[in-house]
Amino acid sequence: MIVQKLHGGWKMKKSGDTALLPAKVPGSVYNDLLINKKMEDPFWRDNEDSALALMENDFEYENTFAASPKLLKNDGVLLRCHGLDTLADLYLNGALLGKADNMHRIWEFDVKDRLKDGENSLRIVFHSPTKFIREAYKKIKTDGTTDAMEGFPQIRKAHCMFGWDWGPHLPDAGIWRDIELVGFSIARIDSVYVTQKHKKDSVDLNLAVKLDQLAGSLKAPVYSVTVTDPKGKLTQYDNSPKKITIDNPELWWPNGFGAQPLYTIRVTISNNGKELDSWERRIGLRTMTMHIQKDKWGEGFSHRVNGVDIFAMGADYIPEDNILSRVNPDRTRKLLEQCTAANFNVLRVWGGGYYPDDFFYDICDELGLMVWQDFMFACAVYELTDEFDRNIRAEVADNVKRLRHHASLGLWCGNNEMEMFVDTNTWVSSPKQKADYIKMYEYIIPQVLKEHDSETFYWPASPSSGGSFDEPNGPNRGDVHYWDVWHGNKPFSDYRNYYFRYVSEFGFQSFPSLKTVESFTLPEDRNVFSYVMEKHQRNNAANGKIMNYLYQTFLYPTSFDTLLYTSQLLQAEAIKYGVEHFRRHRGRCMGAIYWQLNDCWPVASWASIDYHFRWKALHYYAKRFFQPLMVSCHEEGILTQNPNLNLTDRTIEKSFRLSVANETMEAKKLSVKWEIRDKTARVLKEKTIPVKVDALSSAWLDKVDVPDIALDDEYLSYHLYDGDTLVSEGTVIFSLPKFFHYEDPKLSYTIKGDIITVKAAAYAKSVEIRNRNEDLVLSDNYFDMNAGEKKVKILSGKSNGIKLRSVFDIR
Repeated sequence: MIVQKLHGGWKMKKSGDTALLPAKVPGSVYNDLLINKKMEDPFWRDNEDSALALMENDFEYENTFAASPKLLKNDGVLLRCHGLDTLADLYLNGALLGKADNMHRIWEFDVKDRLKDGENSLRIVFHSPTKFIREAYKKIKTDGTTDAMEGFPQIRKAHCMFGWDWGPHLPDAGIWRDIELVGFSIARIDSVYVTQKHKKDSVDLNLAVKLDQLAGSLKAPVYSVTVTDPKGKLTQYDNSPKKITIDNPELWWPNGFGAQPLYTIRVTISNNGKELDSWERRIGLRTMTMHIQKDKWGEGFSHRVNGVDIFAMGADYIPEDNILSRVNPDRTRKLLEQCTAANFNVLRVWGGGYYPDDFFYDICDELGLMVWQDFMFACAVYELTDEFDRNIRAEVADNVKRLRHHASLGLWCGNNEMEMFVDTNTWVSSPKQKADYIKMYEYIIPQVLKEHDSETFYWPASPSSGGSFDEPNGPNRGDVHYWDVWHGNKPFSDYRNYYFRYVSEFGFQSFPSLKTVESFTLPEDRNVFSYVMEKHQRNNAANGKIMNYLYQTFLYPTSFDTLLYTSQLLQAEAIKYGVEHFRRHRGRCMGAIYWQLNDCWPVASWASIDYHFRWKALHYYAKRFFQPLMVSCHEEGILTQNPNLNLTDRTIEKSFRLSVANETMEAKKLSVKWEIRDKTARVLKEKTIPVKVDALSSAWLDKVDVPDIALDDEYLSYHLYDGDTLVSEGTVIFSLPKFFHYEDPKLSYTIKGDIITVKAAAYAKSVEIRNRNEDLVLSDNYFDMNAGEKKVKILSGKSNGIKLRSVFDIR
């Protein structure tokens, strides 16, 4: 097979203009206009509005090329478009070739009889997505989240391009993935499906090779297979084998449970000794499904890999940029490596964006990040016509065939949040739309999966208890989205009222760092209630919600910079409160996936890593609360009982109970040490307790009552040791941070090489280390300190302009 990429020589223009501009393909309208200085940065201040207005226009892309003589000699020639965003008319040599209307699909057009030997012209017209959804909505009412533009469900385009409660209205357009000519004779490989059957000391690979043969081919092609093991040893199998046995297999494991060895499978089809086409992918040898079993609490729901039930630890992934051409392998690898650095073992790819590029899954395979993969349907009701049925079947098939071989692929999920919303008739305009929901997610998608990937687990929605509107967000089955902390204004302690089986969404907002805020504001904008700051806050009333939680927790920050820091501590403490509770109940709860990992532009949001790759406090907290060995504390104090100062007589219960989580494959003999300390960190009482924790479990220590502790002047410090190695630690106050009488810790530091030594003269809570550019990535940050020293390693960034602060500085 001959492939000729059509990446060079493109030009573009707004329809009606005469001047053509140089264009980058793959790319997009916004990207090209930015490169040619024909628009302002859409992320700066409120430039989003003028960028949105541009998409009322159609745009045209043109290319003149000569087809390769070798390509023209083939019996079949296709124009293959891996991504057209979205409403496109394609013209080859002046004649209409075809149309596209789904950015999530691969589009192919037969051009054998249309290509000329010599110069050819290809023109693609992209029609306005905003005009389309407006007109389509007039014909058929399909609604969805009010955070996006009216009519967004009408088009098979990344929904979040039309706005979300963390994203702008920037519905870009263009040739966003590879575009190429493909020439072949006799036959080409349509797909290869490799399934696995695991035995005691071997794995059988079963191969289903599907060919696309030209009409009139006289002889069926044969194929050969080579398998290259993780050490580089290659074995060849001829005569079209249907089954290959791998002896002594090296198993693939999620991050934290073992290695990620990958085998390379290459399938080559030939005819009379001449190679026609080949297919090559990397796979991991493993079994992976969701384990669902009734128990005393309801029904368990957990990832089972190679027979082991794994507690899922990770976050929800959204598109990395509103301008998709800026997403590349290096950028994605940097983001995903920051996930494993924080002890993630899973990512949920949220259903309101797009199906990520192949390199996303390749990197997940290498890093051991299991992927919960939503299909791209989110917070919207759809009208199921015959045309829409055909379109989404093709979309699902394209992406399933593209991604099914990946070791990291943990499950397919039908949609984001639609079962629970349709169940309550939210956004539903007719009884038909409710019936269409069942057809789409419990008939059409399973039917396509049965044909193309019958092995991977399918879940109809997130959240769900299994489908059919049977208590879709129930706490005792399936997965849950829990938002009473944040949207419901409940206190952090409310997490402890629930023992969910698997929490696939829960979150809390914060502002990004000052340097990120400076990337989209002028000095006069830097007030959280300013017009520009609220343009970069898409969750209605969220800035006020942050202030509400702030008043419950901390003193009022009197500077803008301190407010940003305080908001990040609120976010981190909230999610920590939930995750530690869920991990203390491992076995009943088997997943804590917080919303969200990343941002698509600089914004106030739920992300733990902001658009500019700056770690918020939450990401450092995640590194600690997702540690394989972790000690946590269930305390009783003001926060858990009655934070209202005027109604609390301060004779409330004061106690703590420590718990140790062991998310490793070995039983551990550990020791826990705790101290009651005064505000200067002087030890008043202490105890060391040996504890044995079985593999893949959690263990409680005995409850300790501390009725005489001085609420505002004394605190608990606790530590977990594996032998002599400190592996986890933390502190707890029984008052509220705003009432605790912090002493000035007189924070200072020294630097030697890549080690920063922080010194504190008293108890210091949530110590932040930052440099001038606020881009340091450290081995630890936003940590609690007793008086003394703590050494932190610089992993990236420069140690210039170091500053320290802690909760003492919130005033």
